Amino acid sequence: MKNPLGSIMQQAQKMQEDFKRAQAEIEATEVVGQSGGGLVTILMTGKREARKVTIDPSLIGDDKDMLEDLVAGAINDAVNKVAKMKKEKMAEITAGLPLPPGFQMPF
Repeated sequence: MKNPLGSIMQQAQKMQEDFKRAQAEIEATEVVGQSGGGLVTILMTGKREARKVTIDPSLIGDDKDMLEDLVAGAINDAVNKVAKMKKEKMAEITAGLPLPPGFQMPF
């Protein structure tokens, strides 16, 4: 007879390795958040670190409030893209597992 506990432990170990690999892939990935139809862009890593901010020269002028809003919008767009990427990557790994609704992984 096979050892069911040993099998479960092997599956758990494989899943842990898959999670670590996915986390490393996510952290190395870069996304671009945009606002104002691309007039402001933010390059962000999967670790949610902003790498580069690009502002179209036409926005630099007297309307400081609008520029601030566009930068905030681009940041939010990038953060949302990172979150979506993480969710999709984790869904690939946990496919078929009976996890409770709303269960959040540790990263």
